[in-house]
Amino acid sequence: MESMNKPLSKYYRQPQIYIRFPTGDGFYPPHVVKPSQTGEHEVLPMTAMDELAFKTPDAMMGGQATVDVIKSCIPDILDPWQIANYDLDTILIAIRIATYGEKMEVAVTTPVINEKFTHVLNLNHLLESLRANKIESATTLSDGLKITSKPLTYKQITQSQMTTFEQQRVYAQVQTSTLSDKEKTEKMSEAFKKLTVLNTGLLLNNISQIDLPTGETVSDPAEIKEFVDNAPAKLSKELEEKLSVVRMQGSVKPVKIQATEEQIKQGVPATFEVPIAFDNSNFFV
Repeated sequence: MESMNKPLSKYYRQPQIYIRFPTGDGFYPPHVVKPSQTGEHEVLPMTAMDELAFKTPDAMMGGQATVDVIKSCIPDILDPWQIANYDLDTILIAIRIATYGEKMEVAVTTPVINEKFTHVLNLNHLLESLRANKIESATTLSDGLKITSKPLTYKQITQSQMTTFEQQRVYAQVQTSTLSDKEKTEKMSEAFKKLTVLNTGLLLNNISQIDLPTGETVSDPAEIKEFVDNAPAKLSKELEEKLSVVRMQGSVKPVKIQATEEQIKQGVPATFEVPIAFDNSNFFV
């Protein structure tokens, strides 16, 4: 009956692929992601309006464009701001495949001779590699402290990027300003403090609990903050490095490229790795 009333409905966009999140089934509450009986979620191709959203600088900068497109293309995701960082690459790759297909060209620069060429990625292979990875939430420091992490949300990541960008802009403006050296130092010190507070906040948002070698467990946020604020620099650095590695789970690893015979003759390694960054400004075009 509906198709008779709307004869063009058969030309509406249809699901192209189905995905599972690296975080696993049941990770999200129902107000963030609509539960699925199979654990899979349909992915629709982008509309013309979705493509336009990625060409609006203000919406891109604040993350709203990405949020709107995710809601449009994966209807089961009700609140994309709360999506865990582990799932973001899977979601973006799936939308790209659903819209443009599994092939994607990336610009590559070889080491040694800095030759530029185009490499074709198979996004389905990248998606499969992400599915095969099991998310590990714990890491152990050299002194025996076991840190159980919790993922950052897309909202937290976006706010961090916005703050970093703003402080970097302040730094650049101060460098070229006519302010006195004293004023420049004060402005840059203020920007540095804000970045330090930002990094500490990310660290705290990334920690769920800490297990001591004695068997004690600390999960109170206030106590964890006190620990982070008072830890020696060496321990703080190790904590940041360990959590940074944990945080990268669910992200696409650098792609291994095979050099040509001619490139190898010029000193290029037989194989070399190229990092893949999903920049919305060129990923969805």
